[in-house]
Amino acid sequence: MSMKIDAVLSSALQDHEAGWSMGSFGALAEFHQDDGETTLVDAPDALTRATARGAIRIDREALSECHPVAYEQLSKKRERWGQGLALCLPEDDASMAQRSAVTSLGPDNDAIREEDRGAQLFDMGLGLKQCDFLIRTRDEVLIDTLNANAGRSIFEHGNPSMGAILKTHPHRIALTPLGRVEVFQKIGGPDTGGVSPPGPHTHVLPKLMAAGKTHAANITVPHGLIPCAYLHPGNPLTDGLGHSRPYNAALADGFAEHYNAYAPNELRDIKKSVAEAVAAGQDAAGLETPGTRHGRITVRVTLRQLTQKAALQNDEALLSSIERWQRKFDSSAAPVDEEPDEQAEHGRQHAISQE
Repeated sequence: MSMKIDAVLSSALQDHEAGWSMGSFGALAEFHQDDGETTLVDAPDALTRATARGAIRIDREALSECHPVAYEQLSKKRERWGQGLALCLPEDDASMAQRSAVTSLGPDNDAIREEDRGAQLFDMGLGLKQCDFLIRTRDEVLIDTLNANAGRSIFEHGNPSMGAILKTHPHRIALTPLGRVEVFQKIGGPDTGGVSPPGPHTHVLPKLMAAGKTHAANITVPHGLIPCAYLHPGNPLTDGLGHSRPYNAALADGFAEHYNAYAPNELRDIKKSVAEAVAAGQDAAGLETPGTRHGRITVRVTLRQLTQKAALQNDEALLSSIERWQRKFDSSAAPVDEEPDEQAEHGRQHAISQE
């Protein structure tokens, strides 16, 4: 029997390799922590953690309706893959306010850190299905600006609200039916050298938001479910900044447990069939190309994973066999999924932006 999802999440909150995000396609708030980073709120049993840079709280009660979905993705780097755990709710339970204009919400009495309670909350009015994207501030000038422009789209020509936000760096909050992520660090831009600071950060990308999607198409989510939060377990080949590192078998095995527990049955079956056929020395011609996009991605990711395991074991015969399979299913000529996706190469370099 697999671990209950609340136990999985509680354990991950204590793991500096794991990252988290809440939001929608094109607008995310992310929480990360470094190894040994001081915690200001450390309550894994309450699914809550805060540092000086950001915070996360997952609503334990809401998890009773949660459907965890493990997924794997292709990377543009041929040896890599992406992975994650989407925490989904049924569509009817996933809806938030979907405000389309700047809106004052009064004091934030639910802030994760006590010191932030009472500061003023404003909805940025991004109109997201499953996330209210908020800012929190005590800056009187910013509060006056936002109140003066309440009811207007933040992207409306001549609205000074976004400029004021970028100048004053208020806290940003992604609020979903499953909880909240709070980001305290500065917004990436001129004040940060043009990039987001490492660690917790936000990004708002109107060009992606305009698609009206709740999540990227290359995240395998069953029909009728909407992701309201993501757990990004440590990747075996890349660190939290996306830099390459030697293959970490422990991280690979850890995610394999999540995949076996929470991935869609048809994709688990494909992964198992490929692994068994390769191990048995069967020819790639014996496996029919899956008829779905996600099925084809699963074959390719599985072969990349088997390559890393065989290389770790110095098994040249197995590597040669896998290479023959890759010539059919994952050759250099095979297309990489080019759909814009802020999740696939999950890192810490995004910024809140009007780009």
